[in-house]
Amino acid sequence: KSPLLTQVNSLWRPNVPQLRVDVDREKAKSLGVPVDEIFNALGATLGTYYVNDFNKQGRTWQVLMSADPAYRKRPEDVGNVYVRSEKGQMVPVKALTRIEYASGPGTLERFNNLPAVKVFGNGAPGVSSGQAIAEVERIAKQVLPPEFSLDWSGASYQEKRSGGTSVLALALGALMAFLILAALYEKWSLPLSVMMALPFGTFGALAAVWIRGMTNDVYFQIGLVTLLGLAAKNAILIVEYGILKHSEGLSHSASALEAARLRFRPILMTSLAFILGVLPLAISTGAGAGARHSVGTGVMGGMLAATFLAIFFVPFFFKLIMERKLAEPRSTQELKQEATHHREMQAASATHTATRPTPRSEGLL
Repeated sequence: KSPLLTQVNSLWRPNVPQLRVDVDREKAKSLGVPVDEIFNALGATLGTYYVNDFNKQGRTWQVLMSADPAYRKRPEDVGNVYVRSEKGQMVPVKALTRIEYASGPGTLERFNNLPAVKVFGNGAPGVSSGQAIAEVERIAKQVLPPEFSLDWSGASYQEKRSGGTSVLALALGALMAFLILAALYEKWSLPLSVMMALPFGTFGALAAVWIRGMTNDVYFQIGLVTLLGLAAKNAILIVEYGILKHSEGLSHSASALEAARLRFRPILMTSLAFILGVLPLAISTGAGAGARHSVGTGVMGGMLAATFLAIFFVPFFFKLIMERKLAEPRSTQELKQEATHHREMQAASATHTATRPTPRSEGLL
Protein backbone atom coordinates (compact mmCIF):
# COMPACT_ATOMS: atom_id res chain seq x y z
CA LYS A 1 0.00 0.00 0.00
CA SER A 2 2.97 2.32 0.32
CA PRO A 3 3.31 4.76 -2.61
CA LEU A 4 7.10 4.68 -2.26
CA LEU A 5 7.36 0.97 -3.13
CA THR A 6 6.47 -1.07 -6.19
CA GLN A 7 6.64 -4.70 -7.40
CA VAL A 8 6.68 -5.94 -3.80
CA ASN A 9 6.30 -9.72 -3.80
CA SER A 10 7.29 -12.83 -1.90
CA LEU A 11 7.70 -16.44 -3.01
CA TRP A 12 6.45 -17.62 0.37
CA ARG A 13 2.89 -18.96 0.39
CA PRO A 14 1.49 -19.92 3.80
CA ASN A 15 -1.55 -21.95 2.61
CA VAL A 16 -0.24 -24.38 0.02
CA PRO A 17 -2.29 -27.66 -0.10
CA GLN A 18 -0.20 -30.47 1.32
CA LEU A 19 -0.40 -34.16 2.15
CA ARG A 20 0.89 -34.76 5.65
CA VAL A 21 2.49 -38.11 6.45
CA ASP A 22 2.87 -38.53 10.22
CA VAL A 23 5.18 -41.44 11.13
CA ASP A 24 4.36 -43.36 14.29
CA ARG A 25 7.88 -43.71 15.62
CA GLU A 26 6.96 -45.90 18.59
CA LYS A 27 5.19 -48.44 16.38
CA ALA A 28 8.06 -48.42 13.86
CA LYS A 29 10.47 -49.12 16.72
CA SER A 30 8.34 -51.98 18.00
CA LEU A 31 8.27 -53.57 14.51
CA GLY A 32 12.00 -53.15 14.10
CA VAL A 33 11.77 -50.64 11.23
CA PRO A 34 14.39 -47.80 11.32
CA VAL A 35 12.74 -44.41 10.97
CA ASP A 36 15.33 -43.19 8.47
CA GLU A 37 14.51 -46.17 6.23
CA ILE A 38 10.89 -45.01 6.13
CA PHE A 39 11.87 -41.54 4.98
CA ASN A 40 14.36 -42.92 2.46
CA ALA A 41 11.72 -45.21 0.99
CA LEU A 42 9.19 -42.40 0.71
CA GLY A 43 11.77 -40.05 -0.85
CA ALA A 44 13.04 -42.67 -3.32
CA THR A 45 9.62 -43.77 -4.58
CA LEU A 46 7.52 -40.62 -4.43
CA GLY A 47 10.44 -38.38 -5.41
CA THR A 48 13.83 -39.34 -6.83
CA TYR A 49 16.87 -41.00 -5.29
CA TYR A 50 20.41 -40.64 -6.63
CA VAL A 51 22.19 -43.99 -6.94
CA ASN A 52 25.45 -43.46 -8.85
CA ASP A 53 26.99 -42.40 -12.18
CA PHE A 54 28.19 -44.41 -15.15
CA ASN A 55 30.04 -43.55 -18.36
CA LYS A 56 28.69 -44.46 -21.78
CA GLN A 57 29.67 -43.21 -25.24
CA GLY A 58 31.98 -40.58 -23.74
CA ARG A 59 29.31 -39.08 -21.51
CA THR A 60 28.51 -39.36 -17.80
CA TRP A 61 25.00 -40.48 -16.90
CA GLN A 62 23.24 -40.40 -13.54
CA VAL A 63 21.21 -43.27 -12.12
CA LEU A 64 18.07 -41.85 -10.44
CA MET A 65 15.53 -44.17 -8.88
CA SER A 66 11.82 -43.34 -8.72
CA ALA A 67 8.50 -45.13 -8.77
CA ASP A 68 6.54 -45.30 -11.98
CA PRO A 69 4.13 -42.30 -12.29
CA ALA A 70 1.14 -44.64 -12.25
CA TYR A 71 2.06 -45.75 -8.73
CA ARG A 72 2.55 -42.31 -7.17
CA LYS A 73 -0.48 -40.36 -8.33
CA ARG A 74 -2.95 -40.75 -5.46
CA PRO A 75 -2.58 -40.27 -1.70
CA GLU A 76 -3.28 -43.96 -1.21
CA ASP A 77 -0.10 -44.78 -3.12
CA VAL A 78 1.90 -43.48 -0.20
CA GLY A 79 0.74 -46.35 2.00
CA ASN A 80 1.52 -48.97 -0.67
CA VAL A 81 5.25 -48.43 -0.29
CA TYR A 82 7.05 -51.18 1.61
CA VAL A 83 10.10 -50.96 3.83
CA ARG A 84 12.31 -53.75 5.16
CA SER A 85 12.55 -54.28 8.88
CA GLU A 86 15.63 -55.35 10.79
CA LYS A 87 14.35 -58.96 10.63
CA GLY A 88 14.09 -58.84 6.82
CA GLN A 89 10.29 -58.59 6.68
CA MET A 90 8.56 -56.16 4.29
CA VAL A 91 6.28 -53.81 6.19
CA PRO A 92 3.81 -51.46 4.38
CA VAL A 93 4.20 -47.79 5.15
CA LYS A 94 0.48 -47.40 5.80
CA ALA A 95 0.91 -49.57 8.86
CA LEU A 96 3.40 -47.10 10.31
CA THR A 97 2.02 -43.72 9.22
CA ARG A 98 -1.09 -41.55 9.35
CA ILE A 99 -1.90 -39.75 6.10
CA GLU A 100 -4.07 -36.62 6.09
CA TYR A 101 -4.69 -33.50 4.05
CA ALA A 102 -3.23 -30.25 5.40
CA SER A 103 -2.03 -26.84 4.33
CA GLY A 104 1.13 -24.95 5.10
CA PRO A 105 4.01 -23.02 3.57
CA GLY A 106 5.33 -24.34 0.30
CA THR A 107 8.95 -23.63 1.22
CA LEU A 108 10.76 -23.20 4.53
CA GLU A 109 13.66 -20.81 4.11
CA ARG A 110 16.28 -19.93 6.67
CA PHE A 111 18.43 -16.83 7.01
CA ASN A 112 21.32 -16.81 9.49
CA ASN A 113 19.98 -20.13 10.86
CA LEU A 114 16.57 -18.59 11.61
CA PRO A 115 13.23 -19.26 9.88
CA ALA A 116 12.74 -16.43 7.41
CA VAL A 117 10.44 -15.09 4.71
CA LYS A 118 12.14 -13.39 1.76
CA VAL A 119 10.47 -10.27 0.34
CA PHE A 120 11.43 -8.68 -2.99
CA GLY A 121 10.59 -5.19 -4.16
CA ASN A 122 11.75 -1.94 -5.74
CA GLY A 123 11.33 1.73 -5.12
CA ALA A 124 8.66 3.56 -7.05
CA PRO A 125 9.76 5.77 -9.98
CA GLY A 126 11.60 8.77 -8.60
CA VAL A 127 12.31 7.08 -5.24
CA SER A 128 15.92 6.25 -4.40
CA SER A 129 17.00 2.91 -2.96
CA GLY A 130 17.84 4.57 0.34
CA GLN A 131 14.32 5.97 0.64
CA ALA A 132 12.83 2.56 -0.22
CA ILE A 133 14.95 0.86 2.46
CA ALA A 134 13.90 3.44 5.03
CA GLU A 135 10.23 2.96 4.07
CA VAL A 136 10.43 -0.82 4.47
CA GLU A 137 12.06 -0.44 7.89
CA ARG A 138 9.37 2.03 8.94
CA ILE A 139 6.55 -0.31 7.90
CA ALA A 140 8.22 -3.33 9.50
CA LYS A 141 8.61 -1.46 12.77
CA GLN A 142 4.89 -0.68 12.81
CA VAL A 143 3.34 -3.99 11.74
CA LEU A 144 5.74 -6.79 12.73
CA PRO A 145 5.30 -8.43 16.15
CA PRO A 146 8.10 -7.95 18.71
CA GLU A 147 9.52 -11.45 18.14
CA PHE A 148 10.12 -10.71 14.45
CA SER A 149 13.17 -8.89 13.12
CA LEU A 150 14.15 -7.43 9.75
CA ASP A 151 17.43 -7.98 7.94
CA TRP A 152 18.78 -7.29 4.46
CA SER A 153 20.61 -9.33 1.85
CA GLY A 154 22.14 -8.75 -1.55
CA ALA A 155 22.55 -5.20 -2.83
CA SER A 156 20.42 -3.76 -0.03
CA TYR A 157 22.74 -5.29 2.57
CA GLN A 158 25.76 -3.80 0.84
CA GLU A 159 24.08 -0.39 0.69
CA LYS A 160 23.20 -0.49 4.39
CA ARG A 161 26.72 -1.58 5.30
CA SER A 162 28.39 1.12 3.23
CA GLY A 163 26.00 3.87 4.34
CA GLY A 164 27.83 6.90 5.72
CA THR A 165 31.18 5.91 4.27
CA SER A 166 30.97 8.71 1.68
CA VAL A 167 31.38 11.33 4.42
CA LEU A 168 34.39 9.43 5.75
CA ALA A 169 35.90 9.19 2.26
CA LEU A 170 35.40 12.92 1.70
CA ALA A 171 36.94 13.75 5.07
CA LEU A 172 39.94 11.50 4.44
CA GLY A 173 40.39 13.05 0.99
CA ALA A 174 40.40 16.54 2.49
CA LEU A 175 42.88 15.40 5.16
CA MET A 176 45.17 13.93 2.50
CA ALA A 177 45.06 17.15 0.48
CA PHE A 178 45.84 19.16 3.61
CA LEU A 179 48.84 16.98 4.50
CA ILE A 180 50.21 17.20 0.95
CA LEU A 181 49.89 20.98 0.96
CA ALA A 182 51.49 21.17 4.40
CA ALA A 183 54.46 19.21 3.08
CA LEU A 184 54.63 21.43 -0.02
CA TYR A 185 54.56 24.75 1.83
CA GLU A 186 56.33 23.42 4.96
CA LYS A 187 53.72 25.17 7.08
CA TRP A 188 50.59 24.11 8.91
CA SER A 189 48.68 27.37 8.59
CA LEU A 190 49.09 28.18 4.90
CA PRO A 191 47.20 25.10 3.54
CA LEU A 192 44.14 26.28 5.44
CA SER A 193 43.68 29.13 2.98
CA VAL A 194 43.53 26.54 0.20
CA MET A 195 41.18 24.23 2.06
CA MET A 196 38.75 27.10 2.64
CA ALA A 197 37.79 26.80 -1.04
CA LEU A 198 36.33 23.31 -0.56
CA PRO A 199 33.05 24.41 1.10
CA PHE A 200 32.26 26.58 -1.93
CA GLY A 201 32.64 23.62 -4.28
CA THR A 202 30.53 21.37 -2.04
CA PHE A 203 27.84 24.04 -1.79
CA GLY A 204 27.72 24.44 -5.57
CA ALA A 205 27.46 20.68 -6.13
CA LEU A 206 24.63 20.27 -3.62
CA ALA A 207 22.79 23.29 -5.02
CA ALA A 208 23.03 22.00 -8.60
CA VAL A 209 21.75 18.55 -7.65
CA TRP A 210 18.91 20.07 -5.61
CA ILE A 211 17.85 22.36 -8.46
CA ARG A 212 17.63 19.40 -10.85
CA GLY A 213 15.70 17.34 -8.30
CA MET A 214 18.30 14.59 -8.10
CA THR A 215 19.38 12.48 -5.12
CA ASN A 216 22.60 12.05 -3.21
CA ASP A 217 23.59 8.74 -4.80
CA VAL A 218 26.94 7.00 -5.06
CA TYR A 219 27.78 8.64 -8.40
CA PHE A 220 27.30 12.10 -6.92
CA GLN A 221 29.53 11.12 -3.99
CA ILE A 222 32.27 10.02 -6.38
CA GLY A 223 31.95 13.41 -8.07
CA LEU A 224 32.38 15.12 -4.69
CA VAL A 225 35.70 13.36 -4.11
CA THR A 226 36.81 14.42 -7.60
CA LEU A 227 35.66 17.96 -6.90
CA LEU A 228 37.89 18.02 -3.84
CA GLY A 229 41.03 18.36 -5.94
CA LEU A 230 39.48 20.53 -8.62
CA ALA A 231 38.25 23.14 -6.14
CA ALA A 232 41.63 23.22 -4.40
CA LYS A 233 43.43 23.70 -7.72
CA ASN A 234 42.22 27.28 -8.19
CA ALA A 235 43.07 28.18 -4.60
CA ILE A 236 46.57 26.72 -4.98
CA LEU A 237 47.25 28.98 -7.95
CA ILE A 238 46.31 32.08 -5.97
CA VAL A 239 48.21 31.04 -2.85
CA GLU A 240 51.35 30.16 -4.81
CA TYR A 241 51.49 33.58 -6.43
CA GLY A 242 50.57 35.23 -3.14
CA ILE A 243 53.62 33.67 -1.50
CA LEU A 244 55.78 34.70 -4.45
CA LYS A 245 54.64 38.30 -4.33
CA HIS A 246 55.04 38.47 -0.58
CA SER A 247 58.62 37.25 -0.90
CA GLU A 248 59.24 40.12 -3.34
CA GLY A 249 58.36 42.66 -0.67
CA LEU A 250 54.61 43.16 -0.94
CA SER A 251 52.39 43.01 2.13
CA HIS A 252 50.00 40.12 2.58
CA SER A 253 47.01 42.19 1.44
CA ALA A 254 48.74 43.54 -1.65
CA SER A 255 50.22 40.15 -2.56
CA ALA A 256 46.78 38.53 -2.28
CA LEU A 257 45.23 41.12 -4.61
CA GLU A 258 48.10 40.86 -7.07
CA ALA A 259 47.94 37.06 -7.09
CA ALA A 260 44.21 37.11 -7.72
CA ARG A 261 44.67 39.58 -10.58
CA LEU A 262 47.49 37.64 -12.23
CA ARG A 263 45.85 34.20 -11.97
CA PHE A 264 42.28 35.23 -12.76
CA ARG A 265 42.56 34.50 -16.48
CA PRO A 266 44.27 31.07 -16.13
CA ILE A 267 41.77 30.04 -13.45
CA LEU A 268 38.86 31.14 -15.62
CA MET A 269 40.21 29.35 -18.71
CA THR A 270 40.95 26.02 -17.02
CA SER A 271 37.73 26.03 -15.02
CA LEU A 272 35.51 26.84 -18.01
CA ALA A 273 37.31 24.18 -20.05
CA PHE A 274 36.53 21.60 -17.39
CA ILE A 275 32.93 22.79 -16.93
CA LEU A 276 32.25 22.61 -20.65
CA GLY A 277 33.96 19.21 -20.72
CA VAL A 278 31.53 17.69 -18.22
CA LEU A 279 28.48 19.43 -19.71
CA PRO A 280 27.73 16.44 -22.03
CA LEU A 281 27.52 14.23 -18.93
CA ALA A 282 24.93 16.50 -17.32
CA ILE A 283 22.68 16.54 -20.43
CA SER A 284 23.31 13.04 -21.76
CA THR A 285 20.55 10.61 -22.74
CA GLY A 286 20.25 6.89 -23.28
CA ALA A 287 21.32 3.88 -21.23
CA GLY A 288 23.17 4.81 -18.03
CA ALA A 289 22.22 8.48 -18.33
CA GLY A 290 21.21 8.64 -14.66
CA ALA A 291 24.73 7.89 -13.48
CA ARG A 292 26.22 10.42 -15.88
CA HIS A 293 23.70 13.06 -14.79
CA SER A 294 24.69 12.64 -11.13
CA VAL A 295 28.41 12.92 -11.79
CA GLY A 296 28.20 15.70 -14.37
CA THR A 297 25.68 17.86 -12.53
CA GLY A 298 27.50 17.69 -9.20
CA VAL A 299 30.95 18.37 -10.60
CA MET A 300 29.75 21.13 -12.91
CA GLY A 301 27.84 22.95 -10.15
CA GLY A 302 30.75 22.61 -7.76
CA MET A 303 33.24 24.00 -10.25
CA LEU A 304 30.99 26.95 -11.05
CA ALA A 305 30.80 27.86 -7.36
CA ALA A 306 34.49 27.19 -6.77
CA THR A 307 35.39 29.42 -9.71
CA PHE A 308 33.09 32.40 -9.30
CA LEU A 309 32.86 32.45 -5.49
CA ALA A 310 36.18 31.14 -4.23
CA ILE A 311 38.11 33.55 -6.50
CA PHE A 312 36.93 36.39 -4.25
CA PHE A 313 37.27 34.65 -0.90
CA VAL A 314 40.59 32.78 -1.23
CA PRO A 315 42.68 36.02 -1.24
CA PHE A 316 40.77 37.13 1.84
CA PHE A 317 41.48 33.84 3.61
CA PHE A 318 45.12 34.07 2.55
CA LYS A 319 45.41 37.54 4.09
CA LEU A 320 43.76 36.50 7.36
CA ILE A 321 45.86 33.41 7.85
CA MET A 322 49.22 34.77 6.75
CA GLU A 323 49.21 38.01 8.72
CA ARG A 324 51.05 37.45 11.99
CA LYS A 325 50.11 40.72 13.63
CA LEU A 326 47.50 43.44 13.27
CA ALA A 327 48.42 46.03 10.69
CA GLU A 328 47.12 49.50 10.03
CA PRO A 329 44.08 49.12 7.81
CA ARG A 330 44.51 50.54 4.33
CA SER A 331 42.04 51.18 1.57
CA THR A 332 41.77 49.07 -1.55
CA GLN A 333 43.00 51.99 -3.63
CA GLU A 334 46.21 52.16 -1.62
CA LEU A 335 46.74 48.43 -2.01
CA LYS A 336 46.23 48.70 -5.78
CA GLN A 337 48.69 51.63 -5.93
CA GLU A 338 51.24 49.57 -4.05
CA ALA A 339 50.79 46.65 -6.41
CA THR A 340 51.05 48.98 -9.44
CA HIS A 341 54.21 50.54 -8.04
CA HIS A 342 55.68 47.08 -7.53
CA ARG A 343 54.97 46.11 -11.16
CA GLU A 344 56.56 49.33 -12.40
CA MET A 345 59.66 48.65 -10.33
CA GLN A 346 59.86 45.15 -11.78
CA ALA A 347 59.48 46.49 -15.34
CA ALA A 348 62.21 49.08 -14.76
CA SER A 349 64.53 46.48 -13.32
CA ALA A 350 63.92 44.18 -16.31
CA THR A 351 64.64 47.05 -18.76
CA HIS A 352 67.86 47.94 -16.97
CA THR A 353 68.98 44.34 -17.08
CA ALA A 354 68.20 44.03 -20.78
CA THR A 355 70.13 47.24 -21.79
CA ARG A 356 73.21 46.68 -19.64
CA PRO A 357 76.23 45.76 -21.80
CA THR A 358 77.47 42.24 -21.50
CA PRO A 359 81.19 41.82 -20.75
CA ARG A 360 83.22 39.77 -23.19
CA SER A 361 84.63 36.43 -22.14
CA GLU A 362 87.86 35.39 -23.75
CA GLY A 363 89.46 32.00 -23.80
CA LEU A 364 86.31 30.15 -22.71
CA LEU A 365 83.42 28.64 -24.62
